[in-house]
Amino acid sequence: QVQLVESGGGLVQAGGSLRLSCAASGRTFTSYAMAWFRQAPGKEREFVAGIRWSGGSTRYADAVKGRFTTSRDNDKNTVYLQMNSLKPEDTAVYYCAADLLGQIRSLIATIPAAYDDWGQGTQVTVSS
Repeated sequence: QVQLVESGGGLVQAGGSLRLSCAASGRTFTSYAMAWFRQAPGKEREFVAGIRWSGGSTRYADAVKGRFTTSRDNDKNTVYLQMNSLKPEDTAVYYCAADLLGQIRSLIATIPAAYDDWGQGTQVTVSS
């Protein structure tokens, strides 16, 4: 099992930026893919971005392409989500998740059921 702790959420005006962090512990991570999901009130949890620990390949939801960037620091066992040009519709609780099989899948998974471990979430609120 992997323990995941997100941080960095907050309130920001539209057009602003935030950087989320996800600190991972408990296992070695070379076989994992990590992802960011978000869930707004009354909506389903949706994929935002993903990255493989080994190699660093990434995948993004269409809604955030060109605005969000995910990266990882292998030495710190931390994954980041840099969010720029934020919009009110980006308001949600953001979750970090780990997929044990992520390195061997043909693509980084975009469905929550593929992920084995989750963080507690961090609130991001974008005001208009």
